[in-house]
Amino acid sequence: MAEQEEHPKTDQHANVLIIAGSETDANIYYASRFLAPDPFIYLQVHGKSLLLMSDLEVDRARAQSTVDQVLPYSEYEAKTKISGLAAPSLTDVLHVLMAEHAVSEWVVPANFPLRHADQLRKLGHTLITKNEPFFEQRSLKTPQEVDAIRQAQIAVEAALDSTLDLLRQSEIKDGLLLLGGEALTSESVRRHLDLALMKKGCIAQHTIVSCGVDACDPHNEGSGPLRANQSIIFDIFPRSNETRYHADMTRTVVKGKAPDTIKRLYDTVLEGQLLGIQQVKSGANGKDIHQSIMNYFEERGYQTGLIDGRMQGFFHGTGHGIGLDIHEPPRISRVDHLLQEGEVVTVEPGLYYPKIGAVRIEDMVLVEKEGCRNLTTYPKFLELD
Repeated sequence: MAEQEEHPKTDQHANVLIIAGSETDANIYYASRFLAPDPFIYLQVHGKSLLLMSDLEVDRARAQSTVDQVLPYSEYEAKTKISGLAAPSLTDVLHVLMAEHAVSEWVVPANFPLRHADQLRKLGHTLITKNEPFFEQRSLKTPQEVDAIRQAQIAVEAALDSTLDLLRQSEIKDGLLLLGGEALTSESVRRHLDLALMKKGCIAQHTIVSCGVDACDPHNEGSGPLRANQSIIFDIFPRSNETRYHADMTRTVVKGKAPDTIKRLYDTVLEGQLLGIQQVKSGANGKDIHQSIMNYFEERGYQTGLIDGRMQGFFHGTGHGIGLDIHEPPRISRVDHLLQEGEVVTVEPGLYYPKIGAVRIEDMVLVEKEGCRNLTTYPKFLELD
């Protein structure tokens, strides 16, 4: 197990309720540091953190979680039955625990289960929903969290390096990339990349290996044969099995000879990315960073808008926060947001034109007081050796 660390509470005076499974909900994992697939109950009440757990998980939760107290569900279920309910629901049991603390107003995340919310309201409780970031301090990474992200990034860089070796070893025949007489495809290369990540203790989903026109749809995972002399986008964003933290990196390469149009596109995106990275620091407005890259692209002649019925140019945000979720606050985009020291954000501009091709380049950076520290060390190049 990774070393656990304590986190300050969002608001010591707020009474917080979360019901979720921590394998899929980052907020309850962040609050408890306890990993379980099935939903369980987390409360922050009068400044104290509690878990209400099934008997199956009580002992493990007491050993592994970072909360102040773990309570057995069966104990409170028995108390509920004494009050006259023969088959109490989860919310009936929870109501008894809440009554012990004399609290009836709770702050819950926006994705709080509606069924439980309705039942708790019928029992007299007030639920106040809060949008992300639910725990504001999740955006500000501790040194241990930064190290966890960096370790995941090391795995990404090693996996991509071994994958690009496949492309380097391939031969070009009839415009396709052949290795051992078989065509390299988005699917086969993605499988190699995901397996390489698994060997490094990371699980990847929806990894993008997208070539040519496919890559002009930024979230197209790619399919079919990889082609020579066309841009291939690798966007890799796995989660570490050990720490639960993500990394995120994008590189664009060409096997063969890159056309001049692709070279110019690549150089423009790279310069735009460097322009963005240079502006990242505590107090900088993400909206201004994004707009400066948009302006630069337009100055170079790359317009953004609807062309032939399809969005082309730079039509997504410049970056996003990263941590226990692959996409989390803050954003570097069209929306105002002042960056804060300790946030980890991506900087990933791209340009997409079906008649030319697509390029996206992405690094992760740690926001610092007077600038940023790049957590990505993998080199940036277009043509493979």
